[in-house]
Amino acid sequence: MNQRRPVVVVLAAGRGQRFRGEGHKLEQVLGEDTVLAHTLRQALGSGLSMLVVTSSALAPMVRRHVASRDMLVLPDQDRLGRPAPLGMGHSIAAGVAATGDAPGWLILPADMPMLRSSTLQAVAQALENDPIAYAQYRGRRGHPVAFSAELFSELAALQGDEGARRLLARYPAQAVEVDDPGVLIDVDTVEDLQRLRADPSQPRPSDLGIRTN
Repeated sequence: MNQRRPVVVVLAAGRGQRFRGEGHKLEQVLGEDTVLAHTLRQALGSGLSMLVVTSSALAPMVRRHVASRDMLVLPDQDRLGRPAPLGMGHSIAAGVAATGDAPGWLILPADMPMLRSSTLQAVAQALENDPIAYAQYRGRRGHPVAFSAELFSELAALQGDEGARRLLARYPAQAVEVDDPGVLIDVDTVEDLQRLRADPSQPRPSDLGIRTN
């Protein structure tokens, strides 16, 4: 693992319940590849270390793009045989705990296919000066959101669908203005996918804040 730069934790374990189309949202075709493939390509292109947190159901799709050493497959059940949680907070905590010796983490949802490698690099660099940094496009906050190693304990304690929004309220955060509308574009619904296929350069009008929970 690269000890000098933060790790990109790609969140690819969610069920995608808001997507009412056929199949999972991450396997939908966009251009010549899938939503997931586009996101992973940009993460790999950043030159940063990467860990993809995924579920057993989505693991075969992830393995087509990354090595097993760069994956963390969450269990389907806990130690008592109960269904394991798959919320964003749980995925963040698992990814951070698995890379605990990293100097920081960039949290990147896997359904953001238009985000650029250069944005990941810019946010990673900003993390050298503040405990939290996030990408911003024309004054509108987006992903990735980055956290320094000093926040390890709080990140590793996240559970269920609890995200990291409360950390943004408690610690100084640096906005990194980038010329990249992809920081605001995700694929949550069939309508999002259709809009992106029609005009991949435009975020939704409703994309006004960081999706951290």
